Amino acid sequence: MKTTTVVCEHCGHTNRLPVAAMGKPKCGNCHEPLPWVVDAGDDDFGEVAEKATMPVLVDLWATWCGPCRMVSPVLAQLARERAGKVKLVKVDIDKAPRLSQRFGVQAVPTLMVLRDGEVIARQSGAAPANVLRDWLDQALAPSHSTTQEVGT
Repeated sequence: MKTTTVVCEHCGHTNRLPVAAMGKPKCGNCHEPLPWVVDAGDDDFGEVAEKATMPVLVDLWATWCGPCRMVSPVLAQLARERAGKVKLVKVDIDKAPRLSQRFGVQAVPTLMVLRDGEVIARQSGAAPANVLRDWLDQALAPSHSTTQEVGT
């Protein structure tokens, strides 16, 4: 099983997290929620993202994409702010061409929110932090049940 490590922002303890697991990650030391940021590709996306028991923010990005590099730290910050509420799954489209085709990626970054494996919100292109924060919060709201598309 692949793992990732994360340092708890509350106590500084380094935690090892599986990339795919049930539940919500908590610090082994202070038991506070941890941000869950992992990479996935064509072969493990189903297990890592679609079978997750919490909402998943998917970042379909590319290494050569300037806007992707601008959005990436914002997404990491959102994952930290919403630790225990959302899992961030990063997918490099050049290494995952089947996922890129499956989700009809025409621009990067393309962001999606999955709940129970279903796309409930989608955002194409880069956007400022406050716009992404509002978009994510709307998607995570309990009353959100239809796909929401936002373009920039």
